[in-house]
Amino acid sequence: MRKYFSLLRVSHWTKNVFLFVAMIFGGKLVGPLDVVLASVGRVTGGFLCFCLASSAVYIFNDIIDRSTDVLHPEKRQRLIAAGTVTIGTAQVISLLCAGVAITGSLLLGLRFATVVVGYILLMILYSVLLKKEMILDCMVISIGFCLRAVAGAVVVGVEISPWLIICTFALCLFLSFGKRRSEIEQLGEEGGAFRRTLAGYTPELLGHMVDVTSGVAIACFLLYTMDDRTREVFGTNNLVYTMPMVLYCIFRFSALIQRGEYSDPVRLILRDRPFQIGLVLWVTACIMIIYAQRFHLVSGG
Repeated sequence: MRKYFSLLRVSHWTKNVFLFVAMIFGGKLVGPLDVVLASVGRVTGGFLCFCLASSAVYIFNDIIDRSTDVLHPEKRQRLIAAGTVTIGTAQVISLLCAGVAITGSLLLGLRFATVVVGYILLMILYSVLLKKEMILDCMVISIGFCLRAVAGAVVVGVEISPWLIICTFALCLFLSFGKRRSEIEQLGEEGGAFRRTLAGYTPELLGHMVDVTSGVAIACFLLYTMDDRTREVFGTNNLVYTMPMVLYCIFRFSALIQRGEYSDPVRLILRDRPFQIGLVLWVTACIMIIYAQRFHLVSGG
């Protein structure tokens, strides 16, 4: 059973927490108990649908990449590349995950199901074609994360700020370019054999891209915090004061990735304690600021 959890890449389900962003920033954590419970139930159901959808895509991608994964010091241990799970079994599990994800998403609404199906189709296109195109490979991954954020807003019925979507896109581009930078550090001259796009990237180019995308993400978050609509929704622009925590997390991630200490952002997030502390503090501060007036902690401004 443990090997099938590995095949599903359960640890990567943490990426789907992006669905909860809209619930937090949409003010759905506080209100009548039945409304809050309904929102929590719907976003949790959406989270599970996206977990199964992403697992279906991961397995599909592993089937396609099995010949190149054997060249990677870590990915050669993946079950399909190692021959532990047959291709036929993997195909059945992938189709089953996709089927359950789509069926479950339909129960949550047609709009949400449309996002889930769109995500699956985009990631299939990525696995087959788009991941071979330099820069576009990282952009598609980032769009996938934006779809998660949009799905979270759709499933709980809230409007999500365009600034948050742009910020999510830029932040995920930063993570993707950082991952490519770490892969070059780890694989060296053999990187092009494992991932074709790595032959076109250089450490200097990726370093520049990491700097640019992190700067754009920070600027978009600042614009979101100071936007008039943000003040109208939350009654304050105090989210801007969480910027030191945002900067710390971005700088911490950038330093560890560029030193080659982590080849996978998920592993860094799950294992690096300073980063975890910074992230938890930021989320806690955001919740306190967003819901302060509802708990009568502040009078306004």
